[in-house]
Amino acid sequence: MLLAGLLVLSAKMEGSQSHEEHPYIPRDLKLPGFVPGVLSQSTIVGFYAVSSLLVVSTIFVLSGRSPKRSKTERWLMCWWAFTGLTHMILEGYFVFSPEFYKDKTACYLAEVWKEYSKGDSRYAARDAGVVAVEGLTAVLEGPASLLAVYALATGKSYSYILQFAISLGQLYGTAAYFITSWLEGDNFAASPFYYYAYYIGANASWVVIPTLISIRCWKKICAAFQVQGQKKTKVR
Repeated sequence: MLLAGLLVLSAKMEGSQSHEEHPYIPRDLKLPGFVPGVLSQSTIVGFYAVSSLLVVSTIFVLSGRSPKRSKTERWLMCWWAFTGLTHMILEGYFVFSPEFYKDKTACYLAEVWKEYSKGDSRYAARDAGVVAVEGLTAVLEGPASLLAVYALATGKSYSYILQFAISLGQLYGTAAYFITSWLEGDNFAASPFYYYAYYIGANASWVVIPTLISIRCWKKICAAFQVQGQKKTKVR
């Protein structure tokens, strides 16, 4: 009896320890084979910031070679290049790497999601809603964003409707992301810092900027139809 009791107690202790090996909330989240991150927060964030700055500055400089493009169009090209690569590389890796939390190679992309999961553990847990949203974003919105860069650079007629469609998709995806979290209790962050820095802060740009772009494109499209209508009236 004593031996059996000790075995049960040992099993409980091992189970408790296995749940506490990861830094995520809820603490009883089961992540068998979890390997703690190797890179520091400053390294992860710093590399992402420098890489993003390099992409934006490169696009901005190259887009300035044509005097026909306004500064607004140049900044839009920067945004679409940045967001497109983020969708395809970062989010694409998450979608197609279901066991990133087991990575032992210190792969940067795996480290990013191990770190970000401190702000939203649904990523480590492979929540179906999050995977679906990120999958559509990576596969559809990522390439479409790069197409928007091309459309702006070459002055394609579909530029505004394309940007409008992508922006609405980003707003819809972000809304679904926040709403599903709220419906599930909104308790997936390891601390208030990670909640506001990662969950809120890292996603804020995909609310503010797509909203502004949607408004701009709506006005441009409406203005184009208005001019077309005036021309038809004059012809008659």
